[in-house]
Amino acid sequence: MGLLLSRQHQRSALLRAFALLSQTFLWLGRGSLRRRRQQFIEQLFEMGNRSVLFITVTLGTLGMISVFQVLIQVDRILPEYSVVGPAFLLTMVREFAPTIAGLMIATRVGSGIAAEIGSMVVTEQVDALRMCNAEPVDYLVAPRFAACLIQTVLLTMYGGVVSVVAGGLVANLVWGIPYEVFFRVDNITYSDFLAGFLKCVAYGIAIPIAAAQAGLETEGGSEGVGTATTRAVVNASFCVVVLDFILSGFAFFFLFD
Repeated sequence: MGLLLSRQHQRSALLRAFALLSQTFLWLGRGSLRRRRQQFIEQLFEMGNRSVLFITVTLGTLGMISVFQVLIQVDRILPEYSVVGPAFLLTMVREFAPTIAGLMIATRVGSGIAAEIGSMVVTEQVDALRMCNAEPVDYLVAPRFAACLIQTVLLTMYGGVVSVVAGGLVANLVWGIPYEVFFRVDNITYSDFLAGFLKCVAYGIAIPIAAAQAGLETEGGSEGVGTATTRAVVNASFCVVVLDFILSGFAFFFLFD
């Protein structure tokens, strides 16, 4: 019985998420960003500029660690380093940069969206918006959704560059691999870029919707805000992992040769 209720709750939450997504696209189509331009710009700064250091440190460190560990294994098995750089770049474009950046954005940006909206719910500011005939999705969700979508794509591209450069520095300084050997892009095709871009867009859509839904469904006082923030991070991260699996399978069957 408990399992059945849990599955029904999950289906209900998924339906509510799709309904929120539909409403968000509807309000964006009605010119929400024109009316909320200042709020949209503020969210771009909050989600993008203040995430640069976080993405730089995270993706740069993981890039260095990945290249270092791969080169250790290659040195033990077959000391042929010329394939490491192209393989790393290919993995970065297809998988590493979008997914890791998506998880980092889900952690920082998703928690912020849920905390902001959740605080407004428990302080009855959302109810006040409805009383003033202002739609919360138009006022709160649409600007954050558009800003998160744009900044997810830009931060992923930036994080991928940082990770590749950091890995190239390790390969050159520690293992003596020339930059022109490491940074070969012969194996990367348009399909690889398209697969990475599709993941960026999918994550940029899923993260703000999952976070906004958690914020709008906040119950209780400050404890409820904390619960909503935790739920937003968990749900957004879960969306990233599931979408990564789905889109990787789609790309394998339909995009890659």
